Amino acid sequence: MRSMLTATLIFVAAGASATAQMTAPSTAGAKPKQVATVPIRPALQTPADTANAMAQAERQAIQSDLAWVGQYNGAITGEVSERMVAAIRAFQKERGGKQTGVLNPQERGVLAETAKQRQDNVGWKIVTEAGTGARLGVPTKLVPQQSSDANGAKWSSSTGTIQIQLSRRKEANPATAKLAEQEKKEPAGRKVEYTVVKPDFFVLSGMQGLKKFYVRGQYKGDEVRILTILYDQATEGTVEPVVIAMSSAFNPFPSGAQMAGPPPRKTVEYGTGVVVSDDGAIIADRQITDGCLAIAIAGFGNADRVAEDKDHDLALLRIYGARGLKPLSLAGNASKTAVDLIGISDPQNQGGGNAVSSVTASVAQAGVGSDPALSPAPALGFSGAAALDADGKFAGIALLKPVVVAGPPNATPAAQAALVPPDTLLDFLKANGVNAAGNGSPDAKASVVRVICVRK
Repeated sequence: MRSMLTATLIFVAAGASATAQMTAPSTAGAKPKQVATVPIRPALQTPADTANAMAQAERQAIQSDLAWVGQYNGAITGEVSERMVAAIRAFQKERGGKQTGVLNPQERGVLAETAKQRQDNVGWKIVTEAGTGARLGVPTKLVPQQSSDANGAKWSSSTGTIQIQLSRRKEANPATAKLAEQEKKEPAGRKVEYTVVKPDFFVLSGMQGLKKFYVRGQYKGDEVRILTILYDQATEGTVEPVVIAMSSAFNPFPSGAQMAGPPPRKTVEYGTGVVVSDDGAIIADRQITDGCLAIAIAGFGNADRVAEDKDHDLALLRIYGARGLKPLSLAGNASKTAVDLIGISDPQNQGGGNAVSSVTASVAQAGVGSDPALSPAPALGFSGAAALDADGKFAGIALLKPVVVAGPPNATPAAQAALVPPDTLLDFLKANGVNAAGNGSPDAKASVVRVICVRK
């Protein structure tokens, strides 16, 4: 009581003092008292602020990876939440790191690599069920046995400990609340522990006999499609991250495959090239230099495209008679965590300028094609940028990649990027008569050039 009273008096006194400072003296003719002011410090950026500054696709990827490592059990939508921040802190705590709620590049790389390993362990694949056309993720190694009929499809483990069923049926005037009530009672003996009913879908989970169950259902017109997952409690540690991923991936009524590639070719397109020999050999992005009436290297003149690697989207350019070229040393190793990308952003991103800049990206083992993936993808103009590891050694070439997405019309594909490792690059150069191994400077900023493609 005494402490509380003391605190109250201090608070009142402080308030009175503040009021006195804010009120001008009323004595006639008195000189106004000068009161020192203290600048107000802006609020520190929170983990949620940092997450909101990312692209939604990157936030969604982080949530997915956190779910796969068993730290996140929320909806994988890309929306920032306290649950997402708490999951990041839990991941950091598990690794013995500082619990900031914000992943640094190394942590992001480890998270992506760990999640990909978990996916590989269960044989995770996105499949289209032939009878319904529904799209769903299936852990093919956990449920290798599959059967189907006119009413849907079923996947199961050899012992029946894990079962996945996609069912379909016709129903007059369906509604999600009505469907949810039906599923609570069928089959008999279900004990529902969690229920979500939305206008467009419903979710139930709980116990069914000695097994845990998860149900997600949706309807369109008079057709109802329901995903049911049953699994023994002994498999909970393995299956529950899969359940979260399956729920997010489930699309019972896809509207058809769509090609979501790069935007229509621009009249003028910009990329980054890396000088790899002092006689004019330059590595660049094959797609950036495809279909060009002319290719120019800013500051050096026109270039010819003399070779390409379609599997890795590499192009070999050559300029003739140029002086002052500074080839980059390509001696290095592929990075497993994070890299600095040295490139030249699109002129529109730097007010018409052509400055060389650096951005950081995480390297994940989930690759685009056969090459490791980069996240987040760099800005336009950076495709073809040199990647350096934490020791400043060459780690590969960064390329922006188009993606193919099967999904509804409003599904927006995430921009993606891949890292072509040094060995692949050196093999391509050697096959085309360029010996770049061990030669050149370690200064990537002096070795990158702007590549300009002019089309019709």
